Amino acid sequence: MITAVIALAALAFVAAFGLAIAARVFAVPHNPKADEIEEALPGANCGACALPGCAELAKRIAEGKADVDACPVGGEGVARAIAAIMGMEFEGGGDRKVALVLCKGSDQVAAKRFFYNGVFDCNSAALVFGGDKACTYGCLGLGTCAGVCPFGAIEMLPGGLAIVDPDICTGCTKCVAACPKGIIKMVPASRNLHILCSSHDKGGVARKHCKVACIGCMKCVKAAPEGAITMDNFLAVIDYGFEIPAEVAGECPMNTIVVIGEAAVAGEEPTVAVGGDA
Repeated sequence: MITAVIALAALAFVAAFGLAIAARVFAVPHNPKADEIEEALPGANCGACALPGCAELAKRIAEGKADVDACPVGGEGVARAIAAIMGMEFEGGGDRKVALVLCKGSDQVAAKRFFYNGVFDCNSAALVFGGDKACTYGCLGLGTCAGVCPFGAIEMLPGGLAIVDPDICTGCTKCVAACPKGIIKMVPASRNLHILCSSHDKGGVARKHCKVACIGCMKCVKAAPEGAITMDNFLAVIDYGFEIPAEVAGECPMNTIVVIGEAAVAGEEPTVAVGGDA
């Protein structure tokens, strides 16, 4: 009995010694800058950087495998702090981007094809003939985007329409990936004129489906600087590289184009911010 105990103890000692040697041989050196960078990051662990969390991003930045501005949530301030830790200069100058729901079709203005009474989720609703709206491009209004936003930047209006608060939006893009209709886009926060429609239906059909749909009349194209607004298969699309006068919104006969500070959603409360700096 004593012999067996001694043998087991000896075996355990040898195994422990072997593990200690292996730990030294195969140890991965820790970069102390990674800890400093992780402290500088927001700590949201939202995955907007396409990595598992802030700790992994910090490790990648410290190793030179990710840029100092790889965190879209932190913005320029965090990028500058990380650059200082890395002993680098950060020029910045990029325009902050926020999410924007390119749809204005609340229940008050958008026609329905049927009554949906299924799982309260946009992805589930989209599986049923593309959703209940006559406009198959429109916001389904079930709040899947709001549910995935880790910062509470998306509000569901009473008319069944999602709207983003640009002052809260961090640009993490989670809502963009969550929308089954693909109608949430990232736009420069400094721009204040937007076309809130995603329909590629012809004018007559679009008008029948939604009272505020783009009908492809091209009045905004003619009123805006050349190249600022173009037509993409019956839909007017803004090139945010241009400065577009607010007066262009008044040229739209369908009230599809909005300017920050004006009534952004037909049938809802006025002065709803839809993107950009209020």
